[in-house]
Amino acid sequence: MNERYISNKRITYNMVNVSDCEQRSDQELKTLILQDSAFLLCLVDRYEAKLTRYIRRLSNFSQEDIEDILQEVFLTVYQNINDYDDRLKFSSWIYRITHNKVIDFFRKHKKRLIPIDDFDDSLLSKLAVDPDYGHKIDLELDRVKLNMAIKQLDLKYREVIALYYFESKSYDEISDILKKPAGTVATLLNRAKKKIFEYYKQYDH
Repeated sequence: MNERYISNKRITYNMVNVSDCEQRSDQELKTLILQDSAFLLCLVDRYEAKLTRYIRRLSNFSQEDIEDILQEVFLTVYQNINDYDDRLKFSSWIYRITHNKVIDFFRKHKKRLIPIDDFDDSLLSKLAVDPDYGHKIDLELDRVKLNMAIKQLDLKYREVIALYYFESKSYDEISDILKKPAGTVATLLNRAKKKIFEYYKQYDH
């Protein structure tokens, strides 16, 4: 994405020094955005690919749908940047906004959660070494069955799996993103893993 329309204002990459963006922290960019909206592109450059992968791991949305959601995400960031609470990690804040936009999109378009065609294979490797369940599977022999099991997860379980295993978020960060107590996050993650292996055993015939 080489440009953005924010509040009907076109912003292009030639309006900011992208290399300078890389040296700025999220907090510094927040201050700069308040002074000049063009610096929003620094956040787009930093988070667009990460948030795209996150949305893909939660849904079967088309690329066009994902781009629409991201437009809404960055517009919301811009419109609410002055209200951002510095006590919250900025990355947690933008993931929370993305989470909310995904849920809104499901509801607005009456999208139904269906199995993802190509779940990231790296999750299988991570589950294979999980201290609770890893010893129960042979990754090379059971990759297809385990993949089928993962695809059956409800959205609430996909969220914690994606945030914990792929986005490397801590329980506290996931708590901030999903607005759930850290203890609830831990419970959801354990249930998600349990369900994966329950589904896995169904295919183990």
